[in-house]
Amino acid sequence: MTEAETTPPGDEPGQYWYAADKQALLGRLRRVEGQVRGLHRMVEQDTYCIDVLTQISAATRALQAVAVGLLEGHIAHCVMDAAQNGTDPSAKVKEASDAIARLVRS
Repeated sequence: MTEAETTPPGDEPGQYWYAADKQALLGRLRRVEGQVRGLHRMVEQDTYCIDVLTQISAATRALQAVAVGLLEGHIAHCVMDAAQNGTDPSAKVKEASDAIARLVRS
């Protein structure tokens, strides 16, 4: 997907609430990326399967923590901004609900 496909109508890239915390978010994602590279090495080195599964669980939890933080921010900023600006926040709530449903399924 291109940035244009993922940017909601009326929003410009770089205007999201997490822009101030972008470096921290990217740092967390880099750590997850490192965990996944470590998993790759573990499999290459024929590490015991339970140890690999334990690390997969840790990487999954780390990604879930990032997702929960983004969801909390979406609710605290995007939904609240819509409500405070007199816009019907139901579309933003629906986005959050759909995202939660995707996370629960994964």
